[in-house]
Amino acid sequence: MLGTAILFFACKKNDIDKIKAFSSPENLPVLEATNFETLNTDSGTVRFSLKAPKLLRFENDGQMFHEFPEGLLLIEYDENYKITSSIKADYAKEFIKEEKWEAKNNVVVTNEKGDSLKTEHLIWDEKHETIFTEEYVKIISADKIITGTGLTSDQNMLNWKITNPKGVIYVAVDNKNQPDQTENKIEKPKAEINDPVISKTPPKKAVNFN
Repeated sequence: MLGTAILFFACKKNDIDKIKAFSSPENLPVLEATNFETLNTDSGTVRFSLKAPKLLRFENDGQMFHEFPEGLLLIEYDENYKITSSIKADYAKEFIKEEKWEAKNNVVVTNEKGDSLKTEHLIWDEKHETIFTEEYVKIISADKIITGTGLTSDQNMLNWKITNPKGVIYVAVDNKNQPDQTENKIEKPKAEINDPVISKTPPKKAVNFN
């Protein structure tokens, strides 16, 4: 009977410790916002907009970060208010001091040409104006689809490199103004499996968000 009582007490004590840890002020957000929208400007010019269903701000042990548990949409603009790129994800974090963002789950990056990058995990290094991932990636453009594992790129997704390409499918659309004769042609991949795939877009100065 005594052993049962000790076991019961130990379980109850562990439960109480867990509750205390969960309800500790250090584990609770210092700020919470719903239907959050903001604009970041530089000298009166809008550089990017951010929309999120929910934002949480945490400050733990000197580390500050924003959490977007229900996802976000981040849009970048140039000096003429033209969209240069966007990032959409089902979950994200912004590490404020490190100037880094982490996006997870159904991540889609789109550049000004309309090319899209799809992956499940992405890091945006705001300070160095780069994005990268070690996960599976798919890049979809007007004439081809490229898949592989791992990617590094400028933050505007114009100059990118896939670390381990898996395949390239080139698609040509023959439109002769005859709807019934529209044909999709798939050509033989022109890249070997182990060759790096690199974008051919000339370098373009990235926008500094700071």
